[in-house]
Amino acid sequence: MRASSLTDVGRNRELNEDSVFCSVRPEGNLENLFILADGMGGHKAGEIASALAIDLFLRAVRRDEGQNPITIMNRAIQAANSILFEKSQSSENFRGMGTTFVACSVMDSTLFIMNVGDSRLYVVGENIRQITRDHSLVEELVDEGRIDRDSPEYLHQKNIITRAVGITPQVQADFFEIELEEGEAVLMCSDGLSNMVGDERIAQIVHGEPDPDLCVRQLVREANENGGRDNISVVLIRPEEG
Repeated sequence: MRASSLTDVGRNRELNEDSVFCSVRPEGNLENLFILADGMGGHKAGEIASALAIDLFLRAVRRDEGQNPITIMNRAIQAANSILFEKSQSSENFRGMGTTFVACSVMDSTLFIMNVGDSRLYVVGENIRQITRDHSLVEELVDEGRIDRDSPEYLHQKNIITRAVGITPQVQADFFEIELEEGEAVLMCSDGLSNMVGDERIAQIVHGEPDPDLCVRQLVREANENGGRDNISVVLIRPEEG
């Protein structure tokens, strides 16, 4: 397995509020653990939220003696959310602090996924597939048939998310379990990439650059060349490469 991650401030922001974690070794009873978080809040609170959420999640995972990856990740995100929410209530500087959170563990050919918010996980094979579902206002409106995904209303309100870690006392995460096919890659990203580079172009880059380190750099570079309006973070995993 080969994997690489990269986070970049982009061209319009002063602070990078994204955080990433990339491990190709066991973390507790989870193997090959990857995490990406996109923080929000004023006075550097987003920067703190994303980094703290990952740290709290990892602590919980490493002490969990369970065997089911989904259960382990669910307990860990609930523990992280509880502490992050308490911190957000402790000071006016941290009020409204929260973060998106997408994590996955690759165990043999099985991919276990968890997400909260609108950071994404794709599987890139012959086609590119978005596995996670954005927890955003516009996606809810699309589901209700009130707007189209390509409409101006969708693009205008795309940054309004409906779930985040640390915003409420409990958090509801989505979980997925899929079997990876031979040659498929896994890509996780913040909206700083997905809003700047289309899915098909992302797939072209992943197919065209086999080296994970070079591939994540090219993805970040293209997002910046297209405007770089937000922080940009990418994790790329090639499970079948030694």
